[in-house]
Amino acid sequence: MNLSTPPAHDIQAIFNRIAPAYDALNDRLSLGLHRIWKQMTVKWCSPAPGDTCLDVCCGSGDLAQLLAQQVGNTGSVYGIDFSAAQLEIAQQRTDQAPPHSPVRQIQWVEADALQLPFAENFFDAATMGYGLRNVTHKLGSLQELYRVLKPKAIVAILDFHRPQNPQLRTFQQWYLDTIVVPAAEQMGLRDEYAYITPSLDRFPTGQAQVTLAQQAGFSTATHYPIAGGMMGVLVATK
Repeated sequence: MNLSTPPAHDIQAIFNRIAPAYDALNDRLSLGLHRIWKQMTVKWCSPAPGDTCLDVCCGSGDLAQLLAQQVGNTGSVYGIDFSAAQLEIAQQRTDQAPPHSPVRQIQWVEADALQLPFAENFFDAATMGYGLRNVTHKLGSLQELYRVLKPKAIVAILDFHRPQNPQLRTFQQWYLDTIVVPAAEQMGLRDEYAYITPSLDRFPTGQAQVTLAQQAGFSTATHYPIAGGMMGVLVATK
């Protein structure tokens, strides 16, 4: 199996193609639990009313919307993604929010997670959902997050993982092969979702992620496994 990371433009193309089906397939991939995991992720980064927050690799905008609800109308949220198609859906969703909802104030920005278009020490909190696994330079992405966060600010990074338990690992692969990929195939996206397996195989988990965060400069980092280790959240403080 090829464990090398595909070029960035290939990954970008994948996320542009899957954008119309992304939310529905995320529900299938996580049995709908991704919504709870995202709420946990936002809670871990401790956004407060009036804060300025960042969601990197924002996709269709779930985490950014949760951040907006926490910071309120006095705060601000930026959602960053390099997929124009994902950002278009995110914008459509915020346009449908109630007139005075803080969700309407989210600023969607097409940008690279390895070159964030913000000054140093700009954000009070940050999230990243299902993005670290797909960036071409994981340490570089963490270094960029460190750069734009204020001192003592927290980033919470949610992603799928390979569980340590052999039985859960077997179940995870069975679920991908027999449920997720066939569902994607019905939408003409088989190859795009078959990509998940090699991305999991090359993704550092647990202590390896903690080590990367420390190398990026974060003062503390903890990895919290959830769903039997099939998911996890890396929480790092600048």
